[in-house]
Amino acid sequence: MGGAFCLLDWTFIPSDRMLSTELLGFYRDLKDRNFVVADLETTGFKPPIARVTEISVLQANLQDGVQSQYSTLINSRSEVPYHITKVTGITQDMVDEAPDAEFVWPDYYQHLKTGILVCHNLDFDYPFMRSELKSCGIEFTKPSHERLCTVIFSRLMLPDLPSRSLPNLVKHFGFDVGPSHRAESDTMACWLLLERLLKEMMDTDDEELLKRFSRQWLPDRDAAKILNCQTYRAIEILTDAGVRSRSSRKNTTVMYQRGEVERVALERSGQQLGMDLI
Repeated sequence: MGGAFCLLDWTFIPSDRMLSTELLGFYRDLKDRNFVVADLETTGFKPPIARVTEISVLQANLQDGVQSQYSTLINSRSEVPYHITKVTGITQDMVDEAPDAEFVWPDYYQHLKTGILVCHNLDFDYPFMRSELKSCGIEFTKPSHERLCTVIFSRLMLPDLPSRSLPNLVKHFGFDVGPSHRAESDTMACWLLLERLLKEMMDTDDEELLKRFSRQWLPDRDAAKILNCQTYRAIEILTDAGVRSRSSRKNTTVMYQRGEVERVALERSGQQLGMDLI
């Protein structure tokens, strides 16, 4: 198929790389769905070297709100580093006295396998879930259209905020939850964020939402996905088109606003279509 990009079917995980109209359709379609919202605390950043020390799972939907929430510390027979204790408050003694992982995960699997899985930074939590369940002999896979990341969603809906970290969003909205970096309070905060953003989306017309989406700043690698080319080539294309850019807060990534990237992509698609018709 010719063109700079093609529309995808509805079996994708929503991400910064998709077109605004696709994302709008995906999120609007969630109003009647059931969600399983989860958060983990861990000993590090990458499984299976790092292990989970705490889990909380909440089941909810927009019609009935929260239906259940279950939380527990987990003894994964691993060391809790000092810097993790400093951030989370979870100590080695707390973990050592908790239920063993092989008893916890099969029970929580029954909750995790139902509904759309929602996490704040899904790319972090989901691999941990899969790894821990695999160690218990359970294969856990959610289809991409059954997963939702509230970091990605909040970048679309809240493009003008300087940070979409969960503690900062809790402060911004004044959510009445417990301390950050504990699974139970972070899971509730994630649900309250999702609920608020989905209801706001349902109450806002498409034109206004697409204007809001257009203000999102995309990293160059995601702009390249929309333009269907390598990152270096995307930077060249957007520079030639006079698209304004900025550096990320760490000054390691070139950023572009979604609306401008999609405008250039549509122009290139039209040009390619014209060439295909010749």
